[in-house]
Formats: sequence, C-alpha cells, structure tokens
Amino acid sequence: MAESVTDYGTLRSTLASASIAWYAVLWSLGLLGCRTARKRYRCRPRSPLASAPVSSVPGVSILRPLKGLDTNLYENLESTFTQEYPNYEIFLCVADEHDQALSVVRDLIAKYPNVNAHVTIGTSHSQQEVVGVNPKINNLIRSYRQAANDIIWVLDSNVMVDPGTLARSVEALDGPADLPATSSSRRRIALVHHVPFAWSSEAFGSRLDEAFLNTNHAKMYLAINTVAIDSCVVGKSNLYRRSDVERVDGSLKPMSNAAEAGSQPGQRGLAAFGRFLAEDNMIAGALWHELGLRHELSCDVARNAVGNMSLSDYIWRRVRWIRVRKRMVFAATMIEPLTESVVLGILTSIGAKYLFGIPQWLFLPLHFLLWLCVDLDVSASLAGHPVPPSSRWAFVGSWAVRELLAFPIWLLAIVGSQVEWRGQQYKVTRNGEVRKVSRANVTGLFGWFSRQFNKEARAGYEQLELQD
Repeated sequence: MAESVTDYGTLRSTLASASIAWYAVLWSLGLLGCRTARKRYRCRPRSPLASAPVSSVPGVSILRPLKGLDTNLYENLESTFTQEYPNYEIFLCVADEHDQALSVVRDLIAKYPNVNAHVTIGTSHSQQEVVGVNPKINNLIRSYRQAANDIIWVLDSNVMVDPGTLARSVEALDGPADLPATSSSRRRIALVHHVPFAWSSEAFGSRLDEAFLNTNHAKMYLAINTVAIDSCVVGKSNLYRRSDVERVDGSLKPMSNAAEAGSQPGQRGLAAFGRFLAEDNMIAGALWHELGLRHELSCDVARNAVGNMSLSDYIWRRVRWIRVRKRMVFAATMIEPLTESVVLGILTSIGAKYLFGIPQWLFLPLHFLLWLCVDLDVSASLAGHPVPPSSRWAFVGSWAVRELLAFPIWLLAIVGSQVEWRGQQYKVTRNGEVRKVSRANVTGLFGWFSRQFNKEARAGYEQLELQD
C-alpha cells in the first residue's frame, strides 16, 4: 500500500514538473514571437530596389486569384498597382467571364494604364486547365504558365499590401550578401512570406478572427519561423521562383541531389498541388524538404480584410483548417490545446499549486493578464500602433471569447475529416489531400449542421447580388 502511494506521489510530481517545464517552453516561444514582432515590424526601411533602374532588378509576375466581390476588393487590388518597384506585371485571374470581380478589375486597369496588367479567364472555358480539386490552383494555372518572369508573387484577393512590399520581398528573396557562413545561411532562400494581419468589420465572428490572427497566431507564427526548424507558411502572400516550384511534386521527400529534380516521373510544378486544400503550405513545405531550401519572413504584413463573418462562420473556418492540419502535421495538431492560454493555464496552475503551493485564484488571473499584455504588444508591433482606445475593450472582449472557444472548437474539429470551402464539400485525406464529396454524402456532426442550415462557408467572402 505504501509503495502504491509513493508511486502515485511520484507520478503527480512528474506531471506537475512537466506542466511547469512546458509552461516555460511556451512562454519562451511567446516572448520570442513578441521580440521578433518588435524588432522586425516597428521599422520598415525603404528598399534600394524601389528606385533602381528597370534593367537592374529581376522581373516579378504578380498573380491574384479572384472570385466575386471580396471585402475591400478595390483597395486590395489597387495596392498591387501602386507597388514601388520598376519591373513587374499583374495577372488578375477569374474562373468565369461573368465574375463580379471583373468590373473592379476593368476600373483599375483603366485608372493605371501604365501598369502591365492582364486578365485571365480560366477553368470554365477550358477543361485542360482543371488540374485538381483546389479551385484556387485551377484559377491560377493559366496565368502561372503565361507569366513572363521567374519570380512569382501569389497574393490572395482579400489582402492589401503597402507600396514598398514587393521591393523588400524581392530583396529578401535574393538574400543579403553579407550573411555569415553558417550551415543555415548557406541554404538559399526559396520563398518569402508575410504574416497575416487582420482588420475586421463589426460582425462578432470577424472580431474573433481579428483577435486570433493579430495576437496568438501572429505570435506563434513569428516564433516558429524564427526558430526555423521546419517549414511553417500559411499563405495569403507568397513570393517564390517558378523554376524552383517546377522541380517539386508535393511528396516532401528530399532529393538526393539537384540533378534528380525534374528527372523523376509524375506531375511537378504548381499543377501538382491542385490535390491539396492548403496549397500554399504544401508548396512551402516542398521547397523546404524536397530541395533543402529555406524561407524568409519579410518585414511587411499581409493586411487581411475580414468580411462580415458570423460566430458560426468563424467556428467552421477554424474547424476547416484544424482538420486540414490534422492530416498534414498530426502531432502538432494533437498538442495544439496545450499551447492555448486556457488549457495551458489550468494545467500549470494545478502543477504550481502542487509543487509550490501557489493558489490557483492567484496564478490564473496573473497568467491571463500577462498573456494578454504580450498579445497586445504583438498586435501593436504589427499594426504600428496600439489598439485604439475606442475599440480596445471590444478587442479585449473578443480576445477573451476567442481564447475560451479555442478548446471546444478543437474538439469539434478533431473528430471529423469533412470540410466546406466556398460552398463546396471536401473530405480531407492523407497528407492534406482532398477530394470532393456531394452535400448528401457529408456525414457526422458537420454533415448534420450543414444539412440543417444549408450554410455556405464564406470565410470572409460575400457574394453580392446585382440589382437591375
């Protein structure tokens, strides 16, 4: 009996110590993300490429996939036309000649006649352009093949960027010439990406998404990319070389040498990623693992205009991406609740009480207060200013609700594999690949909700009705 009591005490001590150690690891990552945000985003220098002669800078082809009238679409697209860079072209890509985005596109082309801009109309006109189940890849593939330049910048339609973003991104892609000869720095930069920074409408779900993207997501995204032990790219705004993408196939299997690139059978290039829903992440992972190259975060942000998103829209959006990640990075997805403030705080408070006698009523308020302060500091670094006083309490309230919902949303997501994106149902299979399913065949809790409410997963996208 005494031995079993001793074993139980040892187990409790071990678990309590593990919770304290894990807490220290998470705080180290959080503070690293906060420090990176302060250092990288509070001062954005002008790139010399912005005013360089056309002949001295590499050309860039900007690809913007469009579907319907996204929130802030005119300003988002206009930010591409006003880039301070001497040598670029723009491809504005739609799948259908009747797409409502074309009216905005034509207005901008007329307003900026000196910008080399093209409109491509894709998949509904030519079946050979359909390369997979991912509609974004199908929309982009024609422009990707027609692009005149090797450097490709894929920029989502709901993203706005500052005028100096392209010049700074190209400079980052080329890499500084004075890097120390470490093993990491000898790996060429293959992709430049930008941390998403959301600004929302008054809708409740939009505010939750804003609170998530601008605090916890940004903090961990910056920390993980600073440590850089593996690829971690969410998309929105990615710059890479087409010649590199043409060498990879999405298998994430390293090539033994550069000569193997292109010599193996099977589809390669952008078309090979049409089978994935998270194509940006997979392209980045392929460049990292298959070619042994690395990524770089620019000092710019991808300003993400979040549309009128309800609470339900927000929940199902988070469910979608957790289910996709579950098939791509299973272990990381399984421990995700242990990185969130609520679960982490509760478990650590139990450990701290057992080991040090610190009461939970004292530990938890202090924990949440410090966590919030770090998150607000990250948001201020990305925005260039603190949250305005007029909206500060609304932001803090949204942040608190987001933190409380994180674990229930994870539980809902982890038990299924079906998702909805832009009105189409998908089943997520191995390695993040997806296949289409009909609404009638959608099963489980997700299928029940989908059939009950016949919802369209808008993800911040609103299709507007034209009036006569």
